Amino acid sequence: MQRASQVDQFITERWLDEPAVDRGDLPPHDVSAPQGAMLELLARAVGARAILELGTLAGYSTLWLARALPPEGRLVTIESDPRAAEIARRNLPPDVKIIVAPALEALPGLSGPFDLIFIDADKQRNAAYFHEALRLARPGTLIVADNVIRGGAVLDAEDDDPSVRGVRDFFDAVAAEPRLLATAIQTVGSKGYDGFALALVTSDRVGT
Repeated sequence: MQRASQVDQFITERWLDEPAVDRGDLPPHDVSAPQGAMLELLARAVGARAILELGTLAGYSTLWLARALPPEGRLVTIESDPRAAEIARRNLPPDVKIIVAPALEALPGLSGPFDLIFIDADKQRNAAYFHEALRLARPGTLIVADNVIRGGAVLDAEDDDPSVRGVRDFFDAVAAEPRLLATAIQTVGSKGYDGFALALVTSDRVGT
């Protein structure tokens, strides 16, 4: 993966204005800079005015998403780890709302619609996050989920890793939902071999 990481660095140095982030003592589990820029581009492409993120960590991906919003835009990010949320507060503008709670506890209290929803929390609950995301969506909402390939482990139905099982449940949930146009893109780079899922909500009624 060294060559792929070098390509990520090449792209970052030539094209990207990477935001500075103080990660404190948190592990480097953020998206890569090219992936962060992709999130910003996707948010701009759908004209997002309201964005929801599940999994803040130090706020790196949050900063990329925030760049896409107009001045009156709304960005809500949910982080279950109070220590990570405190570090994120140091990195994020004050108008970003950080909810410190497990996502499945926080999501029922939110009202939508959101124009883009980025799922990047614990993978074993991805299917549950997806169903909450649909509730908070509208026709035209783009749902993006990270780490859905798991180095190819998503192929293995017998894998007992909770994250792999959670991602396979997510694939099943998306496949069963007629209101979506969806795909997944495999990625390689400084974050290893993984991928993103992209699901566009095309209808607000089942069967249409």
